[in-house]
This record gives sequence, C-alpha cells and structure tokens, in this order.
Amino acid sequence: MRYQGRVSLRLPTAVPSWFEEWPSFLRDDVAPKCAAKEGSVCEWVWTETESRWLANAVEWLLAKPIQVLLIIIAAMLVRWVLHRFINGLTSVGNGETDDKPADGDKKKKPKILRPFREKASSALLASGLMTERRAQRASTLGSVLRSVTSIIIFVVAGSTILGLFNINLAPLVASAGIAGVALGFGTQSLVRDYLSGIFMILEDQYGVGDIVDLGEAGGTVENIGLRVTTVRDVRGVVWYIRNGEILRVGNKSQGWAQVVIDVPMPFGTDLEKAHEVLTESAARLTEEDDFKDDLLAPPEVLGVEQMTATGMMLRVTVRTTTASQWRVARELRARISADLDAAGIVSGITPTPAPAPPA
Repeated sequence: MRYQGRVSLRLPTAVPSWFEEWPSFLRDDVAPKCAAKEGSVCEWVWTETESRWLANAVEWLLAKPIQVLLIIIAAMLVRWVLHRFINGLTSVGNGETDDKPADGDKKKKPKILRPFREKASSALLASGLMTERRAQRASTLGSVLRSVTSIIIFVVAGSTILGLFNINLAPLVASAGIAGVALGFGTQSLVRDYLSGIFMILEDQYGVGDIVDLGEAGGTVENIGLRVTTVRDVRGVVWYIRNGEILRVGNKSQGWAQVVIDVPMPFGTDLEKAHEVLTESAARLTEEDDFKDDLLAPPEVLGVEQMTATGMMLRVTVRTTTASQWRVARELRARISADLDAAGIVSGITPTPAPAPPA
C-alpha cells in the first residue's frame, strides 16, 4: 500500500486467511439465535466467521452491554424530564394569583393545586400562612408523583433489560407478588398512614395554621406529612400524630365559628330584665372597632336553655370569623358579668343547703 495522503479503514469483507487454519470445532453449521436480527453485530460476526461461539460472545460482551447502557440512559433522561415537569407544577411561583392577597403581596397558587378545592378560612387567607400551607401541600403531592414516576420508569427499564437476556419474568413476578403480600401484612400500618395522609392532603381536610381537634390531641397544625401530622396545643406541647390513627377531624378554622355562652341564673330572677341586659351587652360589642370585623352576625339571646334543680341557664350566641371566637367569647363574658352586676342581677347559681334531717 502506498501513502496517498489519506488513511482509509475498512472492515474485512472476507474471512481472514488465518481463520481457515483454526480447528474445525470453532466453525459451526447452525447459526445462533442472535444472528436472526439483521444488521446486528452478532449477525455480522456470524456471517464473517461462521463461529457460533464467537458470535454469541460478541453479542454478550459488546452488543448487550451497549443496549443496557442505552436503556439506563433513556430511563434516567425520561425520569429527569418528568421530575422537572412535576417540579414546575408544584412550584409556588408558577401558579395563579389570589384576588385579594394580604399586605399587597401576591401569593401564587401552584398549578398542581388548581383542580383541588381549598377550604382555608378568610382569616388564613389574610395571614402569611397561606403561602406556607400551599407550599407544603404542593410539596407533598409532588413527592408522591415523583416517587410513583420513578418506580414505574425503573420497573419498565428493569423488565426491558431482563428481556434482553431472555430471562423469564413470570417467576420473578410471582415471587414479587408473594413478597409484596408478606410485606403488606408486615407494614400495613405504615401503608395505612401514607394512604390516609395522601387523601387528607388531596381533600384539604386541614392545613398549616388550622386549629383542629384530632381526638386525644388538638391545637394548631404546624406541619403535614404523608405519615405524620404535627400539632401544637395551647400549652405549647407538640404532638406527632400518625395519619392512620386519625379517625375524625374537627377543624375550627373552616368557614365560620359560633360562640355559645350559657349564663347561670338562680330561680326568681327577672328573666325579662336579664334578657334586656344580655341583649344590650352583646349589641354594644358589635359597635366596638376592635370586634366588629370579627362578628359575622348580630348576637342573639336565645333565652332559657336549661333548667336544673338549683337554677337555669340563659344562652347567648354569636357567629364570628374563624380563630376569633375565643377572643370574642372572653370579651363578651366579661361585659355580661359587669352589666349584670351593674343592673343588680345576681348571676351564678347559689347552692341550696340540704334540708336538715328529721329529729
């Protein structure tokens, strides 16, 4: 070969002369299965060498590892794209804006939460907790979606790789089913916690900043996870409650609240005068600048609610915004007590002494 200014590389088109001197056992008459794929490396090696062993070796050592690598790269690429898409759905900055944001600050609603209805109160919407509530809810849903997509992608990629090596998947699927049943019995409480957490978040039963009653524990919700809900009570104690153990939820921060005050009165009290004093006390509260925004309806004096052997109860009710019912109730009790004393009406039930035993 003379040098002509360029170098050309060509694959051999015929069997090398040294191959004809190989032992006869290296040459086969029956083509391997992999040679049936036109254009494959195995088919090319078989055509050139007629060696079944060499064709299979090249297929296993060169072609299949490259195919496995391509499948893994494709799976990771699809996973990255889907996770990036989910992150865009759960991002707080990529959603719609509230109509009346608090303090002029525009709070964005993540796109993933648009199909779901929110049950937050007006007081929570006006506070700075709404953004955190939405962020935690969107983050939890995003975590579930990312985990589900990763599992599906890796299962499909794994089954495809096993299929390349002609591994029968039926026994593996059966074994996985048996293992899943055994694992389900062992971790059923954990699965129940996660499922309960998912449905609580989807239904927006409560969120960060809500005041809830969860049975043995109650208080302000500080954090919601798929497995555990964190609540801080009025004494500052933090409760960690498994979602699967929550059988009922009393949310005191949704919609509106009702203040109910029962005023004890002894028998013989002028009910008409007492009713008038209670009505005036409640009416003056609605005129106060500090409380008029908390009241959704005028207070009502319902009259005698209960009678016992020692006295009777007069009930006063008022509808308020959520999270303000305790403040309104404390102020209204103080005003009622002061006005009754000023009117000369004795409030409270005086214990009646027991009759003396017969001599």
